Amino acid sequence: MTSLATSGAIAVFDIDGVLRDVSNSYRRALADTVEKFTQGQYRPTPDDIDRLKGEGQWNNDWEGSQELVYRYFESQGQGRAAIALDYGQIVDFFQHRYRGPNLEDPNQWTGYITQEPLLVSAAYFAELTRDRIPWGFFSGATQGSARFVLERRLGLRNPVLVAMEDAPGKPDPAGLLLVVERLTVLHGLPNDLPVIYAGDTVADMQTVVQAQATYAQRRWLGVGILPPHIVAADDAHRQGYSEALREAGARAVVSRVTELTASTVRALKP
Repeated sequence: MTSLATSGAIAVFDIDGVLRDVSNSYRRALADTVEKFTQGQYRPTPDDIDRLKGEGQWNNDWEGSQELVYRYFESQGQGRAAIALDYGQIVDFFQHRYRGPNLEDPNQWTGYITQEPLLVSAAYFAELTRDRIPWGFFSGATQGSARFVLERRLGLRNPVLVAMEDAPGKPDPAGLLLVVERLTVLHGLPNDLPVIYAGDTVADMQTVVQAQATYAQRRWLGVGILPPHIVAADDAHRQGYSEALREAGARAVVSRVTELTASTVRALKP
C-alpha cells in the first residue's frame, strides 16, 4: 500500500458475512456439529443461529456449537454438569466439515470453505487505497481461513490482519486496537484518526463501543453490514436485524460492504 498519511479515517473489516457469504459454510458446519453432538435430535435453523449471535457473545462458532448442544440437552431436563461434551472433539468435527478432512496439511482446503461466494473484489480495496483510506481486517476466523479468502481468493498482498489466534474474541476490542496500531505505524498516521469497523453481528458493534471506552482519543464508528441471508429475507427480518445492530452501537447499516465508500466514510465522521 502507498503512503496514506493524509487520510481522514481508518477502515477495518470483519470477514465472515462481510467479505464472504458463510451461510453454506461456517453456519452449515455449525448446524452439522450441533446435529452430530445431539445424536441427530436437533439441527439449528438459520433463525436459531441468528438468535444466538444476537446475544453478542458467540462470535466463535466452535463455542457457539457447544452452547447450542448444551441448550438442547438442558431443554430435555439435563444439567450441564451431567452432559459429557469434549470441546476438542467439537472443534475437530467442525473443522472437518468446514476446512476438509485433511487437517494436517495447511495447504489442503477442500471443505465447505470452497463454497463461499465472495461479496467483494480486490478492486474495492484498491479504490480505498486510491482515496487514501488505510484498511485492515479483524476477524474471529482462524488465520488460515482468513488468509485463504484474503490472499488466495481476493489476491491481497500481506494484508494487515488480526485473527482468532492473535487476540481475545469479540466483543473484547483488543484485536481491533491492534489492527489500528499496526496500520498507524505502517502508514505513519496520526494517533487520533477516526476508525470505522464494518461487521455483521451484534458482537462486532459491541466491539466498537468497547473500543471507544478503552481508547477515547479516537472516534470509533461501527457500520453494520447485513449478511446475505438477511438481505434475502423478508422486510421484517431485515428490519429486526438492522435494529439489533443499531441498538448494539452501529452508526449506520448497509446491505453490502461495497456501499462503504470514501464518500460514505466522510459522511460518517463527526
